[in-house]
Amino acid sequence: MNTTLNAETPLSQWLSYLERAHSKSIDLGLERVASVAKELDLLKPAPCIITVGGTNGKGTTCRMLELVLLEMGLKVGVYSSPHLLHYQERVRINNALLPEALHTASFDFIQRHKTQSLSYFEFSTLSALHLFKQHALDVVILEVGLGGRLDATNIVDSDVAVITSVDIDHTSFLGADRESIAYEKAGIFRAHAPAVIGEANIPQSMLQRAENLACQLSRRDKEWTLTENAQDWHWQGVKSQYQHLPKPAIPLANAGCALATLEMLPFTLNEELLRKVLGKVQLTGRYQTLTQEEKTQLVEKLQCHSENLAKIILDVGHNPHAAQYLAQKLAQEKAEKSPSRRIFALCGVLKDKDLNGILKPLLPVVDVWSSLTLQGERGQEATKISQALQTFGKENVPSFDDIAQALKENLAQAGKEDIFLIFGSFHTVAQVLELLDSAK
Repeated sequence: MNTTLNAETPLSQWLSYLERAHSKSIDLGLERVASVAKELDLLKPAPCIITVGGTNGKGTTCRMLELVLLEMGLKVGVYSSPHLLHYQERVRINNALLPEALHTASFDFIQRHKTQSLSYFEFSTLSALHLFKQHALDVVILEVGLGGRLDATNIVDSDVAVITSVDIDHTSFLGADRESIAYEKAGIFRAHAPAVIGEANIPQSMLQRAENLACQLSRRDKEWTLTENAQDWHWQGVKSQYQHLPKPAIPLANAGCALATLEMLPFTLNEELLRKVLGKVQLTGRYQTLTQEEKTQLVEKLQCHSENLAKIILDVGHNPHAAQYLAQKLAQEKAEKSPSRRIFALCGVLKDKDLNGILKPLLPVVDVWSSLTLQGERGQEATKISQALQTFGKENVPSFDDIAQALKENLAQAGKEDIFLIFGSFHTVAQVLELLDSAK
């Protein structure tokens, strides 16, 4: 045990220690973390547990569930990852972040009582469960970190398991095809318990897992459906239906998945409450449009004053499935505004991502490309992204190592009718948010 760490140790020092405390940064498997959780009585952090997995859409589905349950008057905790700017983002209790002192006290508790070596994610998961228990919550929502079957969150038996989508990502850990990946994600299912699936094209391995466990299935286009119109949308479930709902700022597929989950819970959803939540639900970095005030703060920070500020959108989409959604949204925005509206895109991705698969869906809608280098061992060089774009026929794509310079040059070219998309990784979006944070 590291005796230099205690409850008063700064959070940054704790995190630095956790990053190197275990032999592997990602160490899939439940034996060690489950044994510590059992010893510390952390396996039932609240009366109702919802576990949310999937390739994309986990964060926004969790957010929708969180806001609805809070509006119902319930006490709700959410554990999510990764964070964008601050570690505290990983734990929300009643829609609030906790002060550093509570996190460091929780870390100290885990450190003093653990009997196994733990990875960063395993340690933080146990800490979140400990914090949830201390706050006497009604519902805890756990966002799966990676896969499902061997993810640290899966030590907790959920009352409802949710899979938002299934697509190719994290192949070195989860497998190279949808069947393998679906098998890992379906590992969060529990015998005879509700399982909500937001993926319309469900892999056989996931269905087989649900059948073997006799899960109470709620599948998109089977037990529930959603229909989108130009101005609104409809949702039809087994017990309830909602007509002419307002479109939220999150993907409808994820809002629909959240509604299917709510139908499985022992709480009654009021339609007026639902409409209220749909009008305000959003999540940082998920097709996030900067406000006029944020844009002004950003250009002042960059010292590139302009009266013709483009619409700026931030998105953490970092796989082909997310890129397809981005392409659809951008095409829709261009069609609604004007065919002459230009789309600028600054892309920064990690080396272990499917770069060509991310770029390809966006090629028909993006007019002006640029690339950004991400630092660190997993970071991709901007020149590699520009070279990939060149193979798709995009010539002279500028490469940037500095986010501020990339923003200044793009904003100088984009007019007020245009859209400037910054996307490709949590790390890419975080750099923009850090600039904004320092400008306030």
